[in-house]
Amino acid sequence: MSSSDLPPTAPGPADRAPDAGADAPLVDRRSSRTRTRILAGGGAIILVAAAAIGVGRAVAGDGGDDGADGQSAPSSSAASGAAGADPDATVTVGLTLEPSNLDIRATSGVALDQVLIDNVYEGLVSRAADGTITPSLASSWEVSADALTYTFTLEPDVTFSNGDALTAEDVVWSIDQAIGTEAVDAATLGQVADITAPDEQTVVLTLDTPNPDLLWALSGRPGLVLDEEASDADLKTTAIGSGPFLLTEWKQGDSITLTRNEDYWGDPAQVSSIVFRYITDTNAAVNALNAGDLDVLAPISADLRDQVADATTALTVGAASDKFVLAFNNGADPLSDQRVREAIRYAIDHEALIKARGGVEAPLGGPIAPGDPGYEDLTGLFPHDPAKARELLAEAGYQDGLTLTLTQPNIYGTTFSDLLTSQLAEAGIALEVESVDFTTWLTDVYTNKDYQLSLVDHAESHDFGAWANPDSYFAYDNPGVQGLDAKAVVAASSEEQDQLLAQAARLVSEDAAADWLTNFRTVTAVRQGVEGFPTDNINARLDLTGLAVSAPASE
Repeated sequence: MSSSDLPPTAPGPADRAPDAGADAPLVDRRSSRTRTRILAGGGAIILVAAAAIGVGRAVAGDGGDDGADGQSAPSSSAASGAAGADPDATVTVGLTLEPSNLDIRATSGVALDQVLIDNVYEGLVSRAADGTITPSLASSWEVSADALTYTFTLEPDVTFSNGDALTAEDVVWSIDQAIGTEAVDAATLGQVADITAPDEQTVVLTLDTPNPDLLWALSGRPGLVLDEEASDADLKTTAIGSGPFLLTEWKQGDSITLTRNEDYWGDPAQVSSIVFRYITDTNAAVNALNAGDLDVLAPISADLRDQVADATTALTVGAASDKFVLAFNNGADPLSDQRVREAIRYAIDHEALIKARGGVEAPLGGPIAPGDPGYEDLTGLFPHDPAKARELLAEAGYQDGLTLTLTQPNIYGTTFSDLLTSQLAEAGIALEVESVDFTTWLTDVYTNKDYQLSLVDHAESHDFGAWANPDSYFAYDNPGVQGLDAKAVVAASSEEQDQLLAQAARLVSEDAAADWLTNFRTVTAVRQGVEGFPTDNINARLDLTGLAVSAPASE
């Protein structure tokens, strides 16, 4: 589904050392973060500085030095470029969620972001794993003092993978098209009043009101630059971008292959190809890793990490904006009754959920994850209290209990649903679980709102807007939240935005609009010799421009 920190995450299971019996090295890179701001002509740009916290045995070469700039210390998953890289290497990456098609404009879901953004498609700016906004097709930009005009200077001599030149007119057309067709996430550009190209290397974007998240929005789908001259291409089956890789093969139900773009305008990719293999069964994925069929497993189920056979395989806990949400259909009985929603929240033992899933995740009491604007620790609002849950159900007229149906994508396994079934039963709620394929989930739950409860990992950062949209699949309608969000979107500063979003998020949580089961933390398994694979926020995007493999030793 459709990833700056305020206070650090409250200590939880993810802050503790892993089981001593784990064979492979495990490092916690969730980071204690502080937010830094720089001003460009009066416009606030949010950056993140991270100080890594080591847990367990360190990855080889990680001395725990965070560096003077406050960024996470390099590891096997940090910036690459190592001497002796094998330019002919193929890296096979195990993923879980396969896209239903390749249309980056119209198809929701992070499966496309993971594979295509930064690797095949590029935007004016990009986004580092820690949230920092970085140059991409734009080598630089300036922001006016009133934060209403952004002027971008493009890199010279950029071409698309089909050989067409990429010009400022392509940028204008791409962003206009995204807004005009109401493409995925295009609403984040709602303040854009005009976009022009004074010359082939300059793009000027004018806002009608300030948008402190504009650069963030442009680093995502709405800012991707497509080839206007190839506008008749079928985006569901092809991907013509300007990135360091070409999408050369898609075996639906199995894999997607990227190969190096030999005519890339920037630094060339350091591997010949990347194969993304889609394995939904977590045990099968670990077996494939142990058999040598995978070089990377992203992620590996935390409760299976001790099954990794090769002790040289690096296991890294990464920060993530993922929010595992137990969604409530607020627009349909009985979930339209706040007492029923509160009862469910009181019935859930979040610490037990975290422990059962391997102990690396963290509790999350509201709709904003640590690191996003507006985060506040709301975990104390609904402590585990089955007796309180039963009282609320009785008040709502369900003194004899009730039965609810949980509809979830089948990619998530049964750990959550099994525990929720037993926990809710203690409060008098019988849970019937229906597992469906993700395409069916998108149609029935996400689009048609034909469900009572659902379970999904919302992996995106900066995604609070769904709670201010009564037409979202949550069917949550609170004018107070909508008003605060509307003000936050046009806030003159990031500080004001933080305050407004924090107020709105508290209202959402107090209304028990959903339950946030955990703040998911990913564990990435990377075999020895593979460098530059990201380990933070991997469920949102995978920038593999720095991926490299050590060359075989010469005989």
